[in-house]
Amino acid sequence: MPRLRQVSRVEADSKIVQRTYDLLFGDRDPVAEPGTSTGTPGDWWTVFALVPDVLEHASRGFALYRSPDRKLDPVLRELAQTRVGWAKGSQFVFSQHCKSLRGLGVSEDRIAAVPNWQVADCYTADERAVLAYADCLALQGGRTPEPVFAALKAFLSDDEILELTYITCLYDMHAVMSRALRTEWDDRDDPIVEVAAPEGFSGRDFLDTGRRAE
Repeated sequence: MPRLRQVSRVEADSKIVQRTYDLLFGDRDPVAEPGTSTGTPGDWWTVFALVPDVLEHASRGFALYRSPDRKLDPVLRELAQTRVGWAKGSQFVFSQHCKSLRGLGVSEDRIAAVPNWQVADCYTADERAVLAYADCLALQGGRTPEPVFAALKAFLSDDEILELTYITCLYDMHAVMSRALRTEWDDRDDPIVEVAAPEGFSGRDFLDTGRRAE
């Protein structure tokens, strides 16, 4: 379950929440009967419904990147979104945008190689530049070496680079929020935990490297 309360249909007195629920869940109460057409529980929407204008703002972001006014190639956009989901450890963002890549006709080998794009030979030079830039945004806080940016400028207009930057950072935010709130496929325990030491182990063993057997 997500870490924040979900809003049931009977509580949803905001028009944007009602419209969203109708669109995604039909007549169902998405809290009592969860599930979306993509197979997710749908609790991202029921949590964001806590603050309707935040839900509306986020929904406008989804509409923005899908708008026919966008100049950026949607495959390049989705490669960056998928990579940022993987880089930020969001199973939800990564999984959803793998599906989006597939919907755009991207081959299975290219989808499967997103986690290890650096050593994959299935991408074009342009796609590799986009994936490298996505890593600069997601993993390096925007710190982008000049050669990476020059590679983008060689085939993208300034308008397209701004779109790429904005959309990738938008999904960096969604990945971080999904993990923090444990929504959708990010409702998972952190895998990094202490592994118990063998019985009889002393913490001193780490420091006492020069000891001799008695």
